[in-house]
Amino acid sequence: MTTTESSASKKYAVPALEKGLDVLEFLVTQELPRSQTEIAAALGRSPNEIYRVLVSLEGRGYLLRDELSGKYQATLKIYNLSRRISPIDKMRQCALPHMEDLAFSSGHSCHLCMLYQSQTMVIVHARSHGPVSISIAEGSLFSTTATTSGRVLLANSNSEVRDMILERDEHFTKLSKTGQKALLDQLSEIREQGYHTASSEFTEGVCDTAVLVGEPEGLIIASLAVSSLNTQIGGGPSIEQQEMIALLKQTADKIATQLGC
Repeated sequence: MTTTESSASKKYAVPALEKGLDVLEFLVTQELPRSQTEIAAALGRSPNEIYRVLVSLEGRGYLLRDELSGKYQATLKIYNLSRRISPIDKMRQCALPHMEDLAFSSGHSCHLCMLYQSQTMVIVHARSHGPVSISIAEGSLFSTTATTSGRVLLANSNSEVRDMILERDEHFTKLSKTGQKALLDQLSEIREQGYHTASSEFTEGVCDTAVLVGEPEGLIIASLAVSSLNTQIGGGPSIEQQEMIALLKQTADKIATQLGC
């Protein structure tokens, strides 16, 4: 956070709201109910400071107070509220404006993908403003191991999810043992370098460069990719490709920040 952002946050701070959020964020991480004194100590506040906050949150149904012990625990109300937010809809709303900026600044179309039933689904597509551009239909499903975006997602998924997808992926199962090992080594390299660039296995003359949106093994992850025509790959990324990777990462960071992941 910059100094300007920090100053703005302090200027518009709402102390009572911040206390309430602090209490909620603390209690949802606790396996056992906590007393008013324990909560206050964990938050670095006095018990009197948070008394009215606890009463208010209990009255709104966010907290449950045990009548015997007087200890508080978070209810399922937060969970129920969160279920009303579709991860895909939220991703689309957050990503599209930033992707349109990326398409304009890079001169290339871009798309965002997420995992769906062990495949890679295109969630959002932003068309470039050039006279010739690549269009990928939203909702399209592709093999996860055969696509640049899918490999970025696979490389940054936890081991349980990765193994499950690989068992179901026809492209992977048809590879030789040597080919499977090479792909697994490539996934490790992708995770380490933070991006992946490769020629499309579906369209001749198209190159895809993809980066991760979110944190590795996070609750919500996506891959953001730019598709470019007639790009030659060899000997590592060229200056133009390095600039493209930088733009992709900047855009991915903006989307992730807005999503809160």
